[in-house]
Amino acid sequence: MDRLKAMQTFVRIVEANSFTKAAETLNLPRAALTATMQNLEAFLGTTLLQRTTRRLSLTPDGADYFQKCLEILAAIEAAETTFRGAQAQRPKGRLRVALPGTLGRTVVLPQIARFCAAYPEVEPILSLSDQVVDLTREAIDCSLRVGQLQDSAFIGRQIGTMRFMICAAPSYLAQYGTPVQLDELAAHRCIAHFSGRTGRAFDWDLQHGAQVVRVEMRAAIAVNEADANISCALQGLGLAQLAVYQARPHLDSGALLEVLPAYSPTPMPVSLLYPQGRMGSSKVRAFADWLTALMRSIPDLQS
Repeated sequence: MDRLKAMQTFVRIVEANSFTKAAETLNLPRAALTATMQNLEAFLGTTLLQRTTRRLSLTPDGADYFQKCLEILAAIEAAETTFRGAQAQRPKGRLRVALPGTLGRTVVLPQIARFCAAYPEVEPILSLSDQVVDLTREAIDCSLRVGQLQDSAFIGRQIGTMRFMICAAPSYLAQYGTPVQLDELAAHRCIAHFSGRTGRAFDWDLQHGAQVVRVEMRAAIAVNEADANISCALQGLGLAQLAVYQARPHLDSGALLEVLPAYSPTPMPVSLLYPQGRMGSSKVRAFADWLTALMRSIPDLQS
C-alpha cells in the first residue's frame, strides 16, 4: 500500500464528505477509494470513518489521524515548494473558511471580490455561522473567531479587537429616559444577547478606566444573534450592547444613540484560528494576510 497516496485519499474523502465526490475530483472509481480506505484501516488497526447512507463522520481516531495527515501533507508540500520555484508557490485550490455570521456578512463578504481578484486560482468556500465549528471534523482551513479561544489544539493569531458600546433608539429613551449614572440602569430594560453555543446570556461588564463593574440588567427580550440584537435595539425594545462597527451607521443616521459613553462593555479579541500545519499552505497564508490587512483598515475593529 502506498501510504502517502492513502493519506491523500483519506483527506480528500473527509474534505468532500463523500466517497463519490472524492472519487470524481481524484478521477478514480469509487471502488478504488473504498479499497484504499479498507486497506488503510486494516493497516492502522482502527476505524477512521463511520459510514451511513446519509453522511460520513470521523471517529475519534479518525479525527486524530486526519489532523496528523494534514500536518504531514503540508510539510511535504512546503519541502517540495522550496525546490519547485515560484510557480509552485502560487496560492491555489479550495480554501474552506468559517466566519461568524454578522462579521462575515458585514466585513468580509463586501470585500471578498478583491481577494478573488488577487488570487484567481484560489476557490474560497465560506461558511457563515455563529456556532463554533469543529475545524478538524469539518475540514476547515481557518476560522475567524470572536472571544477568548478555547481550542488549545489549534493556533490562533489575534488580528483585531471587537469593541462595544451601549446604544438605544431615541423612541426608547424618550419613553424611559436616558441613564447618566450606572445605578440608573436598574430602572431600565435591556436586550439580552445570549450565546447560541452555551445558551448563556453575555454579562454586562462595563469598563471605566481600569475598573470593571458588572451590572445586573432586566431583559425585555433575548436573542442569540448580533443582527437580531441590533434589530431589537432599532425598534426601541431596550438598551443594547452592540459592536461599534455594527452600530456606526445607525449612530451616524440618528437611528441609535450612545448611552453612558464613559462606560464601555469589555472588548473581545478577534482571532484567526487554524489547525497545526495549515499555515504552511500558501492559500491559507494569502487569506490570513489579506484578512489581517482588511481588519486593520477598520478602526472600529482595532483597540
